[in-house]
Amino acid sequence: MPRPLPGPQGQSVDLCPVGPLRLLFVMAAEAEYGPHLAARFRPLLCGIGPVEAGVTLTLALSQFAALGALPDLVVSLGSAGSARLTKTGVYQAISVSWRDIDASPLGFPKGVTPLSGLPATLPLPLRIPGLPMATLSTGADVVSGAGYAALPEDMVDMETWAALRACQALDLPLIALRGISDGDRALEGVHDWHEYLHIIDEKLAGAVDRLTQTLASGGLAALR
Repeated sequence: MPRPLPGPQGQSVDLCPVGPLRLLFVMAAEAEYGPHLAARFRPLLCGIGPVEAGVTLTLALSQFAALGALPDLVVSLGSAGSARLTKTGVYQAISVSWRDIDASPLGFPKGVTPLSGLPATLPLPLRIPGLPMATLSTGADVVSGAGYAALPEDMVDMETWAALRACQALDLPLIALRGISDGDRALEGVHDWHEYLHIIDEKLAGAVDRLTQTLASGGLAALR
């Protein structure tokens, strides 16, 4: 049975057991958390955007560490935009970039955080067998229409880079799963984001089942 733990802002969060492993699922917003995912876990809702995601996940992991209950794997999941991937398709990110950071006037390449020692793109090396792969860009802006043309990555979100950096601080692995909710045309309002979330909920639940089955049969080594 999942172990409920107190999270930030009064949340009750599940650490989900898969054999000896404990999984923490992280999502941005309640709107992405439909009945199919709700039948499987209670996520940490980290809020929308890299600042909220970084702060909330770091605080939660610190609280779990104090309880001696750090997860073995963090799974960031939710929706994403893409102008080239299949709408409502679910993809695992194989890398993530931070599209906001631009210190090029100081001589640093765009996308590189000054003095951090980090490259512009961080790899996500774990792989769920049989699940399509894509590259991911995280940023604080909602990309729409012609905005996709400037980005080399396959899909965009607003949280994964920050979630990965929080995990790296505690040497925890992260998997990012994203369902494509929009991007095939310019957004006209929040309804364009919400329209297909119920389909993505069901497909993400299937991806979670594939992940847990892989872990149950081979542990983390089965994802390498």
